[in-house]
Parts: sequence; structure tokens; C-alpha cells
Amino acid sequence: MARKVILDVDPGIDDAMAMCIALLDPALEVLAVTAVGGNCSPEQATRNVQTILEQIDPPYWPRLGAASAPDDGLPVDGRHLYGNDGLGETNFLVAERQHLHPSEKVICDQVRDASEGSVTIVALGPLTNIARAMILDPELPSLVGEIVMMGGAVSGPGNITPTAEFNIYCDPASARAVFHSRSTKTLVPLDVTNRIVLSYDLFNQLPDESTKVGRFLREVLPPAFRGYRRQFGLEGIHVHDTITLMAAAHGELFTTEEMAGDVETSGDLTTGMTVFDRRRVPAWRHNMDVAVDMRADEVIDAIISGIRTAGAKAG
Repeated sequence: MARKVILDVDPGIDDAMAMCIALLDPALEVLAVTAVGGNCSPEQATRNVQTILEQIDPPYWPRLGAASAPDDGLPVDGRHLYGNDGLGETNFLVAERQHLHPSEKVICDQVRDASEGSVTIVALGPLTNIARAMILDPELPSLVGEIVMMGGAVSGPGNITPTAEFNIYCDPASARAVFHSRSTKTLVPLDVTNRIVLSYDLFNQLPDESTKVGRFLREVLPPAFRGYRRQFGLEGIHVHDTITLMAAAHGELFTTEEMAGDVETSGDLTTGMTVFDRRRVPAWRHNMDVAVDMRADEVIDAIISGIRTAGAKAG
């Protein structure tokens, strides 16, 4: 039986790759794709979700949720990597849908409509929507099966400030609320996702340009490679969100440890920092599993296999 998932995304080229895989993975049933502001504005994130769906045109379309701004606005975005539109300035035409429900309502509706504990939320952007959904439906933490989150760092540096990872930094108050919730959670931090860099050889392994997925990825990936080379001097790209999707779909490839985590919501140097009580005798209760290792080569193989399957299924 396919695993029921909700994808909460802030596309972003990395999110776009994850969407291509998830929407056409026979082992996953994507109930909804909910947009959240992060790599781009909430309005652009909503548009990008629709754009990606139109470009790959999966056999079954999930429900869509519209993003709205976090309470304190977005302090940063991903234009330095992915361009003003989040998709490498590719300027795809899109038939925008009107009257989309807010993302948090779609999340609550889909979790409520499914059997208790059967839905996994894969959160690949800031946790704004998840925190708001928990306010909208206080029973949500006990109804959802698991929340798999890309975010934070345990012992390494951040990637947007010296102490903070991008997704958490965008909305630290929401991240803290989700961390504190009684939901079952798995965090996939930078300590793990930074271990994989996809090289230019990726283009040799993509589906042919005659396929929708192959054509789409061959258009959006080159700007990501240019952004990483320009910003970080890397001849390759990190795919934090796609790795997190693999943690949800192929958990056997990852090693996790129970940890007690929290988020710093203020401080000139530490806003958005994820803090873990790793003392010999911790005072905090464990509240999540945290990925600490992965079989990197097998994760890369699973990503490539997922992209190829998507190319074959989308046509």
C-alpha cells in the first residue's frame, strides 16, 4: 500500500526535484502539495507549485494549498541561489488557479479525511504552515503519523547565518512550536544533507528531453549549478530537500537518534539556531528523532532511480 504524504514546499529548485520524484513514486500517495514562503515569496511559492505540477503533469493531481506570509514576514529568501522566481528565472507560463484554500487548512482537511496516523507530512520549507495547522486543529499532532522535516544543524554551522539553517531561520517561532508539539517527528539536518553534492554527471542520468520530467529538470537545474558555483565555489549542488524526501520514503537508508531539540527565537547572533540538549545527563525530554548518518551512495542511487521512474511514468 502506498504511503500517504503531504508535501509542504517552498519551491526552490531542490523542492522541485523532490516534487518530481514524490508525485510519480508508486510507493507514495501524495494527498496534497502545500506552498510555504521561503526560497521565494508566499505568492511565488504558490505559483511555483502550480507551475511544477503543470510541467510534469502527473496522472493524479493532489490538492493544492496557498501560502501566506509568516507573522513576522520573511527575513531572507533564496534568490541568491535560485533567482527571483525560485526556479532559475525560467519564466514558465502557468494557468494559475483561483480560490485555493490556505495551506494550513488543506493540511488539516487531508489529515482529518484520512485514517488516524496514516499521513506523513514531509516539510521541506519553513514550518509556518505546520505550526498554523496545529493552531487551527489542536488535535493535529496526535492525528498525523509523522512529520519529516528538513532543517537545522546539530553540531555544524548554519547555511544562512553562522548558527542558523535557512528553513528554521525563516520562521523560528513556528519551528519552535512544531518542535514543542507532541507529534512524532524526524529532523534531517544539514549535518547529514551536506554530505551529498550532486555533480554535473547528474545531467547524464536524467530522463531524456522527450519526457516531461527530463525536459523540466534540464531547464531548471543549470541555474542551480550556476548559483552554487557563484555563491560557494562548488562544482555541484546540495539537494537538502530531496534527501529529506528520501528519509521519508527510504528510512532504512538513514540512522537516527532520539534527541531533545529546541529553537532560539531571538538573539543578534543566534536567531533560528537549533539547540540540542546533548549533556551527559540531559534535562530536556527527547522530542524527536534526528538523522545522524545515511548510506550516502544508496541515497544517491535512490534519488536517480526516483527521477528515472518519474520520467518514465510522466511520459
